[in-house]
Amino acid sequence: MPAEWEPSAGVIVAWPHAATDWAYMLAQVEECYINLVTAIARHAVAVVIAPDCERPRQLLSHVPADRIIFFDVPTNDTWTRDYGVLSTVDANGQPVLNDFAFNAWGGKFAAEKDNAVTAAMARAGLLRGRYNDCLDFFLEGGSIESDGHGTILTTTSCLLTDTRNAGLSRAQIEERLRRELGAENVLWLESGAMYGDDTDGHIDTLARLAPDDTILYVGARSSVPDDPQSALLADIPAELSRMRTLDGRPFNLIELPLPDPIYDDEGLRLPATYANYLVLNDAILMPTYNQPLNDDLAAKTLRVAFPNHRIEPVDCRALIQQHGSLHCATMQLPVNFLCL
Repeated sequence: MPAEWEPSAGVIVAWPHAATDWAYMLAQVEECYINLVTAIARHAVAVVIAPDCERPRQLLSHVPADRIIFFDVPTNDTWTRDYGVLSTVDANGQPVLNDFAFNAWGGKFAAEKDNAVTAAMARAGLLRGRYNDCLDFFLEGGSIESDGHGTILTTTSCLLTDTRNAGLSRAQIEERLRRELGAENVLWLESGAMYGDDTDGHIDTLARLAPDDTILYVGARSSVPDDPQSALLADIPAELSRMRTLDGRPFNLIELPLPDPIYDDEGLRLPATYANYLVLNDAILMPTYNQPLNDDLAAKTLRVAFPNHRIEPVDCRALIQQHGSLHCATMQLPVNFLCL
């Protein structure tokens, strides 16, 4: 499974519409998506999916035609990271389109339309590669990180939950990751969680693999005294320090700041995190939350791990209202996986 920082051809984004949970704030979140797709198109082809692409076509008319593709397909929601195709390369260097089952993070929401998107894109000839039916196994893109060399980082709280692959042992799940994703070194993070997270602890909210055997993780330091969120993150660095690369070396650990608390209209804390960034060919799209000090520190931190990438901020205050952020809303397609 290629690392996210390897060359990419496109990024899949699902447009929010009135039949989704975004209905009550559709104009606000559409503004976020306009900014997001515009930023993506500067570095890769934006693949915009929606039940009816007429509205996103209008709102994105400023994007050059050769930098955007529209595809009509039914969707329940916008989190393409978790129901989009998982791309791998086989032993002959050929692309493989892995279509895993998605049940909206353990049956929390409706997902039958989202679960059919990858197959629809493959049938339409939009994606290049051998289609691999993995619909007997539940796996979300946000729950795994790959370094491109056989190491997969994930969390026990997500992959071992009974609401996904009940009855399968840890060893059996590792075997499936080995078979489908080429995982030779599966690293399980057992601590860490974000308040307001619907995903049971996706790794892309907590810790991310990066080049040169690096892991970026969300720190526990908070602007709020005795912040309960801090307690949930406190054990992550010690646990990561015990992990090893495929050839037995420790990882370089870099701490990302913890955003100040953000709440929804009902006073519930939302899972804002700077770990939910997207790596593209020469840039990183980083979520911001109108917190100048934290936003700036997060950008400077990412530059340490990705010195050759430009950091491009995208205001995700609207996106976080439905408990996800920038990485959750995108799925990259490596070079040779998109039919142009």
